[in-house]
Amino acid sequence: MKFSIERAALLKAVSQAQSVVERRNTIPILANVLIEAEGDTVQFRATDLDIEVVDKAPAMVERAGATTVSAVMLHEIVRKLPDGALVSISDDAAAGRLNVQAGKSSFNLATLPKEDFPVMASSEYVANFAAKAGVLRRLFDKSKFAISTEETRYYLNGVYMHVATGEDGQVLRCVATDGHRLARIDAALPDGANGMPGVIVPRKTVNELRKLLDDDEQEIAVSVSETKVRFATPVITLTSKVIDGTFPDYTRVIPTGNTRQLEVDATEFAKAVDRVATVSSERSRAVKLALDADKLVLSVNAPDAGAAEEELVVAYADEPLEIGFNAKYLLEIASQVDRENAVFLFNSSGDPTLMREGGDTSAVYVVMPMRV
Repeated sequence: MKFSIERAALLKAVSQAQSVVERRNTIPILANVLIEAEGDTVQFRATDLDIEVVDKAPAMVERAGATTVSAVMLHEIVRKLPDGALVSISDDAAAGRLNVQAGKSSFNLATLPKEDFPVMASSEYVANFAAKAGVLRRLFDKSKFAISTEETRYYLNGVYMHVATGEDGQVLRCVATDGHRLARIDAALPDGANGMPGVIVPRKTVNELRKLLDDDEQEIAVSVSETKVRFATPVITLTSKVIDGTFPDYTRVIPTGNTRQLEVDATEFAKAVDRVATVSSERSRAVKLALDADKLVLSVNAPDAGAAEEELVVAYADEPLEIGFNAKYLLEIASQVDRENAVFLFNSSGDPTLMREGGDTSAVYVVMPMRV
């Protein structure tokens, strides 16, 4: 195998591949990237047995072939090469070495046979549809903060992507929760998605997928089966196993009878919460919200550290209410608001609180209160 490739194209392809590779591996081949050169393209394939990413890059291929080499080391080498360099890569199968050359730099890297590299079994996908990158980015970005990190409740360690019935008919919906807060984001249902099985997309896959979604107008081909999900652009294909479990019935925890409405500037609210939370104890991070006519007082009282209080002018016309929340949860939810105003709907100090962006019901957040 022998080919020449632009440093920028090589770096982009290798960095996407190496981020999938786990740093600590008991199986040596999983630390490697499979390089396949043929025609006028080179493919870089990496896997951790749950996720597989395949990245294509244009190259001048002199001799077709394939080999595997340490993904992290190749990435580090390419990253340190000068901008605009033309990188020449060739392998010596007999010696088990890969030669990387650019200008006056030359590297000889150990390889492992390509036959040992595990390729993810192909799957029969039940639903295939296309969605704009901007739409998918909104669905996953706005929900992923609520993904649980508890390994025992493994079925909450991802984003539940499924078809649901919204206010105006069927929607593509992403939901994530950790039991303390919940995010439910809707988007218009793309053509071909209506027969899609609901799948729980793992946290690592959600983070890797984010790298495919930078260009708003890019069409992403999405394929879903009971066990796998695949996201593809013309140059990158990301295939992942889904979490084998049943996502709980989240509709039961979304309150429908909350009538006390608070409208507040989301940015101002987030900054004020952040300021008063400075004195809160690390463990509880509790912030108290005291609501009265068009007035909100945020306060923290930490006996060992001190106290803080800040008043905000808000739109609130219901009876007075005092309710406490974890500051971190409030900040994360407030930072999801794209519009100016966040609308909070309360019931009582012990019931879940609902938040949405202005009058928009396509993004709904629920947060559990805490005693203060």
